[in-house]
Amino acid sequence: MPGPPPDFWDARYAEADLAYGDAPNDFLASVADQLPAGGRVLCLAEGQGRNAVFLAEQGYAVTAVDQSAVGLDRARQLAEARGVEIETVAADLGTYDLGDEAWDAIVSIFAHTPADVRRRVHGRVAEALRPGGVFVLEAYTPAQAERDTGGPGPQAMDILMTASGLREELSGLDVEHLAETERSVGEGPYHRGDAAVVQMLARKP
Repeated sequence: MPGPPPDFWDARYAEADLAYGDAPNDFLASVADQLPAGGRVLCLAEGQGRNAVFLAEQGYAVTAVDQSAVGLDRARQLAEARGVEIETVAADLGTYDLGDEAWDAIVSIFAHTPADVRRRVHGRVAEALRPGGVFVLEAYTPAQAERDTGGPGPQAMDILMTASGLREELSGLDVEHLAETERSVGEGPYHRGDAAVVQMLARKP
């Protein structure tokens, strides 16, 4: 099933309040010290830039890619307000080139895309990371579909993720942490409340 059209995200990101707040994702913040220091980081489906700006504040050279130019404009504004720089790329992840050994870390926070796009992107992560590079992900699991605390509803089950599916899609990495869990998420008006998530940290040998 295809995800929302680009104008859906443009409209959401044009709202006065930041859709998912200006603070970094909790899981990303908790594992940020495990990323190679001072490296190049790619943030997938980064929206309004909260995670990219956080990583730039930690000294990383960050590229944020998203299909919404409106969201990325807000990301640049947030970076300027925080006194850091990020690179932004407006692109469809279905065709975006992750490169070869280009990144010290790749970050995927609630980057829910159609299943075929997700499998393509995940299939390229190992090649796109440099040796020792880290992949960080948090996403909703199918258990989230019936909740109203964030993420897609039951009509879009294929864009939700499981630990077993991620292990299969991200072959070529050494998995250091992979778990499905429930936690309270407080990220702006659209991610708020108890949620069913999967969290992953994996490293390229």
